[in-house]
Amino acid sequence: MRVPVEMPRLGYDTEVGKIGNWTAKVGDTVTAGQPIGELETEKATVEFESPAAGTLAEIVHAAGSEVAVGTVIAYIEDGK
Repeated sequence: MRVPVEMPRLGYDTEVGKIGNWTAKVGDTVTAGQPIGELETEKATVEFESPAAGTLAEIVHAAGSEVAVGTVIAYIEDGK
């Protein structure tokens, strides 16, 4: 089953985030809670984590993309 990775909310009034870097690549095995990428804000770079264990199956939005909070940015294949 594919588990979506959604753009997280970085602050109370944040509506859009920028994907700074993917630290995992398609095909990598990941664990739940493992950092798989970085988000850039005006003040800092923040890691975001995989919501499930499995394989990073697809990256929907590339590094450098600005994406609305809640938008699916990747999928994890959990093997179920």
